[in-house]
Amino acid sequence: MCGIVGYVGPRQAPNVILSGLKRLEYRGYDSAGLAVLEQNGQVQIRRDVGKLSNLEGLVGVSPIEGHIGIGHTRWATHGVPSQRNAHPHAGMNGRVVLVHNGIVENYLELKEELAAEGVHFESDTDTEVIVQLIERYLETGIDFVTAVRHALERLKGSNAVVTMTTDNPNQLVCARLGNAGGITLGLGNQEMFIASDIPAILEYTTRDVIFLENRQMAVVEPGRYQVMDLKGGLITPEIHNIPWDPVSAVKGEYKHFMQKEIFEQPRALIDTLRG
Repeated sequence: MCGIVGYVGPRQAPNVILSGLKRLEYRGYDSAGLAVLEQNGQVQIRRDVGKLSNLEGLVGVSPIEGHIGIGHTRWATHGVPSQRNAHPHAGMNGRVVLVHNGIVENYLELKEELAAEGVHFESDTDTEVIVQLIERYLETGIDFVTAVRHALERLKGSNAVVTMTTDNPNQLVCARLGNAGGITLGLGNQEMFIASDIPAILEYTTRDVIFLENRQMAVVEPGRYQVMDLKGGLITPEIHNIPWDPVSAVKGEYKHFMQKEIFEQPRALIDTLRG
């Protein structure tokens, strides 16, 4: 599965994102990338194939600064491993940027619909369909959260997303549909974190986290959050305190990663069968 990290707050987002992605390297990946919204309102995207060190090299050669951003490590599903297929992906007009874990089962149908409306695609991924769809809804004049909800309602399959827009420079929106991997909110002091796995963000948080459930989404801003269903109904989530250190958080009760994977397989199968 892909690794996801998001951040909004006073720190430099690239540092938090790269640190988080490093803690997710155990999952495996073929490419990596990040997007940061700079103070001038421009989104800067850096992506590369291969090791995370390649992405770090890009950021080192062409630095970016900003206090909100998203990052991703990818295993290719739709589209071969390449820089153009690596996440994050941006909408055609550059207003929306997104990272994604999962498979959009009806992406060809949605892609044909969007292409007929004049949308130009830059990649071969199903992920780009989501970001183009959100941007299309946004351009009808509705707010960003509503645009994301409308887009998610169109998707078939299991998907987890984190997205941001140049319209709202202090806001991330994330969602979980099905069992495409988790979405965890990490609570901080005047800052918020999002990740597919706790270890990516635990060291930065107050150790309080929220796990999104199936068909839930969250709106995240510095030091605050709202969790809701896909119809916009507000939800009061349970807050979990994590006592482990970041390494222990990865392995949990198991002695090593192989043991963890073996014992988690039955649960993963049950989750898949439940849809």
